[in-house]
Amino acid sequence: MNKTVTFWSGIIGTLLFIVSSILGGALIPGYNHIQQFISESYAIDTTYGIYIRLFGYIPTGIFITAFAFSALKFLPKSSLTKIGLILFGVFYGAGTIIVAIFPCDAGCNRALINPSISQLIHNFSGGLTYLVVPICLILIGISAKKWGNGKRIAMLSIICGIVAIVFTQLLVINSESNYIGFYQRLVESCILFWLINFALYIKTKTNT
Repeated sequence: MNKTVTFWSGIIGTLLFIVSSILGGALIPGYNHIQQFISESYAIDTTYGIYIRLFGYIPTGIFITAFAFSALKFLPKSSLTKIGLILFGVFYGAGTIIVAIFPCDAGCNRALINPSISQLIHNFSGGLTYLVVPICLILIGISAKKWGNGKRIAMLSIICGIVAIVFTQLLVINSESNYIGFYQRLVESCILFWLINFALYIKTKTNT
């Protein structure tokens, strides 16, 4: 991939995620973005969930995975950068594909009463994503401090990672809160905001 293709992989993946999230909720009467998980908009019992998964979240994961792995060749060689981007590609890119292939039960079965295998895989993959991805941003940010023109993206990466960790904690601690969807979307917003800015950095600041 060249830089332009890598850039657009990140941007298209981000836009697909946002559109899928908004559209999935819009297709369900009474769906509340503040109170409900994103996953509930494409749960196994939803009418249009299969289409949101096939044409929204699975392509999202493919584009983001491609972005993460291809971005490596445009950045200074660093173990932290490599670890951060590979884990980001695996847990946020491939993780998005996994949760789409294995959707949650109706209402996302928060109490885990007789959960399906799909629900268990969905929860496990989603939990690992929110645990690992914010740390990936911080690792990339620490590494970016050593890049010649990486101070801004370094600071942004670290801030987005820390804020995502804070709201992930709120998500876990307040799992029955009426603001659960809001907390989740703040975590996702931090990650996607970083992704857009990192794609722009790759396109405009790297020399390779």
